[in-house]
Amino acid sequence: MDLREKGYEDHIDEEVERELDQLSDDLTEDDRDRLREVVRERVHSEMRKEAEKLREERASELKKRAREERKKLEKREKEEEEYFIRLNRNFRFQHMVMFTACFLLIFTGLPLKFPDFFISQILMKIFGGIRGSTLIHRIGAILLIYFMVHHFFYCIFSRDGRRDFIKLIPVPKDVRDLVINVKHFIGKNPERPKFDRFSYIEKFDYWAVYWGCVIMIGTGLLLWFEEITMKYIPKYWVDIAKEAHSDEALLATLAIVIWHFYNVHFNPDRFPGSLMWWHGKISKHEMIEEHPLEYERMMREREEQEKSVEVETK
Repeated sequence: MDLREKGYEDHIDEEVERELDQLSDDLTEDDRDRLREVVRERVHSEMRKEAEKLREERASELKKRAREERKKLEKREKEEEEYFIRLNRNFRFQHMVMFTACFLLIFTGLPLKFPDFFISQILMKIFGGIRGSTLIHRIGAILLIYFMVHHFFYCIFSRDGRRDFIKLIPVPKDVRDLVINVKHFIGKNPERPKFDRFSYIEKFDYWAVYWGCVIMIGTGLLLWFEEITMKYIPKYWVDIAKEAHSDEALLATLAIVIWHFYNVHFNPDRFPGSLMWWHGKISKHEMIEEHPLEYERMMREREEQEKSVEVETK
C-alpha cells in the first residue's frame, strides 16, 4: 500500500469515527467495532469495483487510440503507396460506353423474354411500355455498335490497344495457369499461378465480349430491319436469329452478373467493389498480388531507365 492509499484509509477512518460520534450513545463498543468493519468492507468493495471500472475504461481507451493510430498509419501507407496506370483514359471511356449499352439492353430486353415476371412488368412501366422500351433498346444497340467500331480502331491505331490485344490472345500458359489455380483452390498447390498483364480470367472476359457483341449485333440488325432482311433470306433465318439473340442475351447477362461482377467487384479481395473502371489505377500491392510478372518486368525496365539516365549524366 503506497502513501496515497494510506492517506485514503486514514481519511475513511476519521469519517467513520465522526459519524459514529453523531450516533446515539446507547451503542456498545462491540456495536461500534462491528459498524466500523462493515463500513470499511463496503468502502473497500466499492473502491475495488471503481478501480476495476477505471482499469477497463483505461484499457478500452488505449485500444481505441491504438485502432485510430493503426487506421491513420494504414491510411498514410495507402496514400504513400505507389500506383500504376492500368487502364488509360480511352479504354475507360470505351468500358463506360459498353456497360451503359449493356445495362440498357438488359433492362429493356429481358422483360420481353420473361414478360410474366413481376420485375419485368415493373421495368416495362419504368421505360414507358413496349414503345418506350423499344426505343431505349435501340439506343443501347447503337451504343454497343459504336463501342465495337471504336474498339476495333483503338486496337489498330493505338499503341496501348495493339499491345493489349496481342497480350489478350490465349497462349498455352493460360491452360497451365488454369490447372495450377484449380489445384490451389482445392489445396493441392500452396502457390497461385503468376499472371502477366492479363490472366486467363480476364482473357475469357474479353473474348466473351467479342463473341457476344458479334452475335448480338448481327442478329439484332436482322431483327431491327426485318422487312428488308426478309427480301433476301428465308423467314426461318429470322426465326433462328430471334432465338439466338434471345438466348445469347440471357447468357451475356449471366456472364456479367456471375462471372465478371464476382471477379471484379464481389471477390473477397475486392469487395465491395473496384473503381479501376473510373480512375484506371492499380496499387503496387494489387500489382504484385495479381500481376507479378508484369510488375517484375516494369521494375526491370525502370531500373534500366535509371541506369541509362545515370550514364548520360556522368
